[in-house]
Formats: sequence, structure tokens, C-alpha cells
Amino acid sequence: MGRKLARTLQLGILFSVVLFGYTVFSDQEFAKWQTNFRYYAQQHGIKDATLDTAFRGLLIDKKVLKLDTYQPEFSRPVWEYMDSAVSPERVEQGRYVLKQYAPLLKRISDIYHVDIEYIVAIWGMESSYGQQLGNYSAIRSLATLAYQGREERRNFWRTQLVAALRILQSGDMPSNNLRGSWAGALGHTQFIPSTFEEFAVDFDGDGKRDLRASIPDALASTANYLAQSGWQQGQPWGTEVVLPVTFDWMETEPANWQSLNYWSAQGMYRVDGTALEDSPTLRAAVIIPAGYRGPAFLTYPNFNVLLKYNNAISYALAAGYLAERLKGGLEVQAAWPRNEEPLSRLEKAELQERLSAVGYSTDGVDGTIGPNTRAALRRWQADTGFPADGYATLEHLKLLREQTALPRMLEAGS
Repeated sequence: MGRKLARTLQLGILFSVVLFGYTVFSDQEFAKWQTNFRYYAQQHGIKDATLDTAFRGLLIDKKVLKLDTYQPEFSRPVWEYMDSAVSPERVEQGRYVLKQYAPLLKRISDIYHVDIEYIVAIWGMESSYGQQLGNYSAIRSLATLAYQGREERRNFWRTQLVAALRILQSGDMPSNNLRGSWAGALGHTQFIPSTFEEFAVDFDGDGKRDLRASIPDALASTANYLAQSGWQQGQPWGTEVVLPVTFDWMETEPANWQSLNYWSAQGMYRVDGTALEDSPTLRAAVIIPAGYRGPAFLTYPNFNVLLKYNNAISYALAAGYLAERLKGGLEVQAAWPRNEEPLSRLEKAELQERLSAVGYSTDGVDGTIGPNTRAALRRWQADTGFPADGYATLEHLKLLREQTALPRMLEAGS
């Protein structure tokens, strides 16, 4: 019984030390970290008074640490993301917002040359038009992450914490307004502190840039961000297209920019049946976010600007479609492959490992289907007889399991 009790106590201690994927440190260690951070912050222009105000009674936010280490087993399919992001309710509310803030939006658009529907779409995507601003203390969240978050990201969080302290020190946003997402994003359109410093503007003329308390500041700052990122007013983000039956799936890559004339010459046209513009200079890329069985989209330079706001294909696609729906445009016309089961993160890692094992290197195994993995998958698909769309499915993984099982069986029998 004594050994069992000792083992139970050991397990209890271990569970308290390694909890939810992060290491739990003592209050003394956090105090030591704060002392070291104060010196670092002072070297970057933060005054003692600001640090005293920000760090008074500061405690670690364990909920933030759980969210930082949480990685969902299954990624959300793009069609589920679109269903939520461009829901009928969000479209209806967005059209109301367009009318409610029409004079303000016109003034912002006239100054920054960004289409009002895209400003409103990002507002809807980021905070449901101000209904979900988030209530985490940015200082507490960023201090927690800089001290005890994932090690490879701590320098990033430390930089964001210093930026948040500069915002506080400047008087732009008081501490009670420095609240937002668990990761420190602020205001109606969720700027991280370093983005705030670079792009936030005082549009209401009160001498402060407050993205939580001032809707004019938040929307104008968003327009400024898009404008500085290369937004082309009056140009669409892209369009849904129909691909010819002879289309080379290797061409479906976000980085494969070609002229509209190039795509037209291959027999591509808009989903409504109309031809693409006759343009030898306007460049576009074809994406198929659900593989060859799903819709295809021709994306223009403004799509890349949306990606700068949030570097996820599903986000940029949803923001573009929400803006188009606010204008009265159509929903996605082609059917999504809704019966397709998404791969889990572990299954994606297994797919990477097995691709590499059969001679199609993915340059690492991380459970994320990035450009290197898509390129390797395309080569394997082409050699195996699948459409080379770079979209990973359970069918692919099952075949790769069969392909990699044979050598192992032979090795075991030798």
C-alpha cells in the first residue's frame, strides 16, 4: 500500500507540473521573469510608471495557456467555416450596418480608397460587428504567453507585450479598454498591438486611437491597413469559375499567378457562364480549397491583401464572399464535398511521414498541409493516377498505408 500511495503522489505531482501541455512555474519564478522583463521593456522605452500600473497584482491566466496549447484533433472543413462566417444572419446584419454607418463609411472610403463592403465584412468576421469584442486583458494575456506560452513563440509575445505597453503609455487606450481576444488582439477589428502601432488612426479627432471605444477609429484603421497592404479599390477579390475537363490540376496553387488571358485560353469561365475579362496584364491564381471535387475560384491581387489581414485561405475566401453578399452577390454555386471526412492533425502527420517514406519528401512532419506537403502530394497523386490537386484525403492516406506496408512486411520476412 505504501508503494501505491507513493506512486499516486508522484503522479499527482507530475500532473500538477505538466498540466494541459505547459509547465507550471511558481510565483517566485514569475516574479523573477517580471524583473527581467521590466529591464527589457525599459530598454525599449517603457517607463516605470507604466510598468507599475500594468503589472500591479498581475497573475498568470491559465485559461490563456490552455487555449495556446489547444490544437483541435480535426481541422474545420472550409465549407463549415464558410457556413458560419457568411451565414444569412451575418449577411443581413451587415447590410443593416452598411446603412446605419453609411456616412462614416463613405468618408473612410473616400480617404483610404477601400470598398466599404470589405471594411464591413472584416468587422463582421472579427467581432460580429462589435458584438464579440473579447474581454481578456491584453496585458495579462500577453504577459502570460511571453512568460509561459509555447517556447518557440515567447519572443513574439514579448514583442507584442511591449507594444501593448506603449499603447497604454501613449494614452491611446486606457487599461480597461486594452481587452480583447485571448491572444491580445484588440478592438472591433482585432488588431494585435504591433499592427495597432503601425496602422491604427485617430479618425474621430479626439487625439486618441481607441479601437474598442471608437467605431470610427476601428473602421478607419482597418481601411488604412488594407490600403497600406495594396488594396485596389473597385477590383474584386476573385470569382468562382468553371474549369475545363482537360485542366491541369498542378496549376491550382495560390502562388501560381498568371494573366487572365492565360486562364481564358485554357477554357476557363465564370460560374455564371460569362467569359473572363480580356486582360493580358491582370494576374490571377486558381485555388480549390476543397480539392477537385469542390468549387474552384480565380483569385485577384485583393485576395492577397485579405490574406495579409489573416493568412488563411478559408478566412480570405469568407471575407471576400461576405463582402460580395453584402453587395447582393450570389453564394458559392458549386457543391462542397460535404461527405468527405477531414483528416485529423495526427493523420496529416502520418500522411507526411508515409509520403516521405515512398520517395515524396514533405521536408518535415508537422501535421500541417503547407506548400511543401502539397507539392509532394501532387507528385504522388500524378504518379498514382489521382487528380494532382494537392488536397489530402482519407482515400490517399489509406493507399499510402498499403504502399508503405509492403516493404515493411518484406523486411520482416527477410
